[in-house]
Amino acid sequence: MPPPAAARKLAMAFDEVTEEPHFEVTSFRVKKKIFATMNVPEKRMTLKLTPIDQNVFCTYNNTVVYPVPNAWGKQGWTHINLQTIPKEMLQDILTVAYCTTAPKKLADKYRIE
Repeated sequence: MPPPAAARKLAMAFDEVTEEPHFEVTSFRVKKKIFATMNVPEKRMTLKLTPIDQNVFCTYNNTVVYPVPNAWGKQGWTHINLQTIPKEMLQDILTVAYCTTAPKKLADKYRIE
């Protein structure tokens, strides 16, 4: 269970990522597009996945990884509980979110096969 500081470090490790405010949370962006947000008080991140990737990750445990409960969730936006997600899984899901959002040239460096 990584603390928010560790989750931030993982998100910032990808090429050309910026950290910017997004309403009351922090967003992580590549080329101005959000691939993750972090809500520190709720110990939660929200990630942009494809609906297929969302379905795969959500099979792990629906209290750890689960769709955003609205229309955004149907588009692949997914919550992760930072208190219970294993660090290795957080790294994998952040990588997928980054690769979903980043231009192909940047994403190819990190793509999980």
